[in-house]
Amino acid sequence: MTIHHLRRDYRYGSLTRDELPADPIALFQTWFSELRGSDLPEWFEPNAMTLATHKSTGGAACRIVLLKEVEPDGFLFFTNYQSSKGMEIDADSRVALGFYWPILDRQVRVEGIAERVDPEISERYFRSRPRSSQLSANVSPQSEVIEDDSLLQRLVDELDAKLSGADVPRPDHWGGYRVRPNAIEFWQGRPSRLHDRFRYTKQSIALKQVGKGEGPSTNTIWNWQLERLGP
Repeated sequence: MTIHHLRRDYRYGSLTRDELPADPIALFQTWFSELRGSDLPEWFEPNAMTLATHKSTGGAACRIVLLKEVEPDGFLFFTNYQSSKGMEIDADSRVALGFYWPILDRQVRVEGIAERVDPEISERYFRSRPRSSQLSANVSPQSEVIEDDSLLQRLVDELDAKLSGADVPRPDHWGGYRVRPNAIEFWQGRPSRLHDRFRYTKQSIALKQVGKGEGPSTNTIWNWQLERLGP
């Protein structure tokens, strides 16, 4: 059997416009709760997502990172700011996220702007990590070439011994990003490749207000436009 013979029909469910909420974040949270409530194999990481960035040399780069929090205005993950992805985000904050959940025949695509979270948020999450992960975050020269296979473990052991059981400090170059979405697409696999696809796109609405003794002013609010896409 060759690769082009590999295929399966998707029969888990369907998605209709009538059942979609006005807020795509609410739908994401519903889908994520359903995923976590499924009979997942031990190896499956439900919060794994693909992060795509723009390379300064041209083209795109992608890798798997872990979603750590969903907020009303975005998706949070944590990393080394000095890594390739960190430097690429700092140079061009436009990013894309991809979630694929084959157990439910679903995927979610997110396009948006990544921004660093407040240090307090990074500190709180850093404190929740295992000590071994805290140590490695301090010593790992992420994305840099390492000539010696034993270097990382040696650096971890040296730092742990130096701290003598004291709290591991969060390095300044480590923290979180929040991806504020501009568009979110939900894909539900269907038989015969007649998949259900719906895209939410953020739209701005300008509202004019008149205050006492003042001229008109304009405030901007945001809502989501919903469209069905061909499969």
